[in-house]
Amino acid sequence: MSLHDDVEEVLLDADAIANRVAELGAQLTADFGDRDPVLVSVLKGALPFLADLMRAMEMPVSIDLMEVSSYGAGTETSGQVRILKDLSRSIEGRHVIIVEDIIDTGLTLNYLLKYLADKAPASVRIVCLLDKPARRLADIPIDYRGFEIPDRFVVGYGLDFDERYRNLPYIGVLKPSVYGGAPPEG
Repeated sequence: MSLHDDVEEVLLDADAIANRVAELGAQLTADFGDRDPVLVSVLKGALPFLADLMRAMEMPVSIDLMEVSSYGAGTETSGQVRILKDLSRSIEGRHVIIVEDIIDTGLTLNYLLKYLADKAPASVRIVCLLDKPARRLADIPIDYRGFEIPDRFVVGYGLDFDERYRNLPYIGVLKPSVYGGAPPEG
């Protein structure tokens, strides 16, 4: 059985994603070209987006990785945010661009924004591939948005369900039968 069999519908194909990531990279290059920003990626889901985005940016950048979790093995947020992996270098005085795969409720990112602000960066901006505003519980200032999507459970291009489907080259809607049929958070 293929992973593709668990996908109900392809929401964004690989070409649409690649084109939008190239546009975001060009926009970030225009806005930050002389500032040597640090891209802070939120593991694990944002890795494909980070890799493609930094290749689309025609300027010096550095990267750092954080792992932040509010989910367990299921589809619903636990409501408690934990930092599983912190930054490896200081961001004091640096221009920080948070690279996020999807913004859903915004609770995790809201926590992360406050956490990073305490580290005295010159600025903090957010670039997200997917924005799901129907589920927003925290007001998040999204500076660069790839796509706004409906309130559906999506996987692929880094997004997972129980650590599976991250390697799909597109963003797809997962069949409800795969996650038990209840309306998921994610």
